[in-house]
Amino acid sequence: MRLSSMADYAVVTMCAAARHCGSARVSATELAEETGVPLPTVQKLVSLLSRAGLLRSVRGAGGGLKLARPAAAISLADIVEAVEGPIALTACVEQGKHDCALEPCCNVRPHWGLVNETLRGALAGVPLTQLAQPEVPA
Repeated sequence: MRLSSMADYAVVTMCAAARHCGSARVSATELAEETGVPLPTVQKLVSLLSRAGLLRSVRGAGGGLKLARPAAAISLADIVEAVEGPIALTACVEQGKHDCALEPCCNVRPHWGLVNETLRGALAGVPLTQLAQPEVPA
């Protein structure tokens, strides 16, 4: 499994926003400069992340962006799902999807739910606070 570039950039952007947590709000331009993610991409991500309830935007003097809840309460799964939608390794685990030719005779389909929940649980177990920390030398 590989994250899309947008999901990857969302994680990078949220980590930068988390490092500003508790200080003044940060602008999309500052996040773009700090992360190297192009400004139009950051602006799109800010929209998606705000819609998902992960970022809060305040307009006007003293405005900017800040985390919508504490970094410890935001997981890697939350960020990925804000950009990609629900985590689903295969289409057959998505509710209402019945477009696989193998569905009537597939013996694996009943197990994909467990696999998805395990993967989502692993991602949900990684808090933004951990991701936003500087790398610790080994």
